[in-house]
Amino acid sequence: MRIIAGEFKGRTIKAPKGDGTRPTTDRVRESLMSAVNSACGGFEGATVLDAFAGSGALGLEALSRGAACAHFFERDGAAQRVLCGNVRALGLEARRARIHRGDVLRDPPAHARPPFSLVFLDPPYALAAQDALGLAATLAADGALAPDALVAYEHGAGTCGEADAAVAACGLALASRKKYGDTVVDLFRPKEL
Repeated sequence: MRIIAGEFKGRTIKAPKGDGTRPTTDRVRESLMSAVNSACGGFEGATVLDAFAGSGALGLEALSRGAACAHFFERDGAAQRVLCGNVRALGLEARRARIHRGDVLRDPPAHARPPFSLVFLDPPYALAAQDALGLAATLAADGALAPDALVAYEHGAGTCGEADAAVAACGLALASRKKYGDTVVDLFRPKEL
């Protein structure tokens, strides 16, 4: 895998071995980043949460494009070692790339300041949409999600109905939905109060 654009354009990053993670393909990642760029007017100064980080490709791409900092959460030790290696290979300082080992659902970064302006949710497809999107609701309730934040959720094409039901319960509004073969990427914003 390679970083697609920005400061680290063309730099190689590694993916964890095995089937414990499912790295976002370059094509989907490029389309996702383009959609985020359009929706947010760029990445400059963004505070990013890469909640199910794996290799860290989504958060690293955001940093390459100008995000101020990214918090990476990964509970699998092997995946976290690959993530740490990718961060080191890009020469990122700890103040920009913050790696947290643990389950983001059990211990969400509820006290993040500044609040997250961009959240990437790319969990294992077996994780229920209610659980994944519930993280965004938890962050919003705790003031750790900016009022104008963008939440990107990658899931299987067969779970759109489940995602739609979860979104209504989580205080989010669908901004866009794009399908790439068996993969769907939804962009959400917090609902206006």
